[in-house]
Amino acid sequence: MKRRLFVASSLSALGLAGCGQVKTSLTNGPFRNVLLSTEKLNDAVIGTHGLAREYKDSDVDRDFRVNGLDTPSDATYTSLAHGDFHDYRLVVDGQVDRPQKLSLAELRAAGDRTQITRHDCVEGWSAIGKWRGVPLATVIAMAQPKPAARYCVFYCFDTDESGQNYYESLDLHQAAHPQTVLALDLNDKPLDLRHGAPVRMKIPTQLGYKSAKWVRRIELVADFKPIFGGTGGYWEDQGYEWYAGI
Repeated sequence: MKRRLFVASSLSALGLAGCGQVKTSLTNGPFRNVLLSTEKLNDAVIGTHGLAREYKDSDVDRDFRVNGLDTPSDATYTSLAHGDFHDYRLVVDGQVDRPQKLSLAELRAAGDRTQITRHDCVEGWSAIGKWRGVPLATVIAMAQPKPAARYCVFYCFDTDESGQNYYESLDLHQAAHPQTVLALDLNDKPLDLRHGAPVRMKIPTQLGYKSAKWVRRIELVADFKPIFGGTGGYWEDQGYEWYAGI
């Protein structure tokens, strides 16, 4: 059985919401142990080497499904959206020599990659989208990581019902994958609010919850353990595996 189908069917059996908000904790117990047991093997086998399949324009799901937490409604995000994100700046800082504050125009000028890939949600559904954006590796290189940098942490505008911000992380090897992009467009149009405008991650080699939406800051760190729950991501803090390779 393919690993992705095993994970999805197992989560469905537990009655989880998948990419939505999870009420049941996976922090303990045999199921979490099974997930963690595959993580290092999956990372070693796929790592930065395997490429996700790329599709044709005719395969694209034009009505691309929305998933995840609700669109941010705080004053900061709402103000940026009303101004068509003219004042948006993506902050790249932390363990870097040249911190960045990049506008959407600067991101578009930094690099351009278009790919048609499949989004695989942990809930068990998939959708094919045409993504355009700048390779994450390009943006990280602009900030010139310090030798101590090992991970990049993505902080997002969205929050759950308790006010906890969504966040995710990759190590720098995963960030260097050629298909890992900071997406600006979906299906030949700028990202809309529901799909993560103005900037979202797109990581087709990993499950959907790794492709964080509404990204506002990327911090390069030596260790993510001091950040929030210490496991490298919003869902990881609730029991999901950190390396969610497909």
